Amino acid sequence: MRDVVAHERLPPERVALVDLLDRLLAGGVVVTGDLVLSIADVDLVRISLRALIVSIDELEGSGPR
Repeated sequence: MRDVVAHERLPPERVALVDLLDRLLAGGVVVTGDLVLSIADVDLVRISLRALIVSIDELEGSGPR
């Protein structure tokens, strides 16, 4: 039997929210979602969202100058 406690699997260091956002924006984040408004099981409005969130510095550094 193998018992693994959660704190043993996680690194002992804590990451600040600012550092986490910096890491995510450095590589880019894609956000997707769907929203459906319906009444009595009849779909009235459907909205699909796809967004790419990336740091401007990363975009400027990767393109030709």
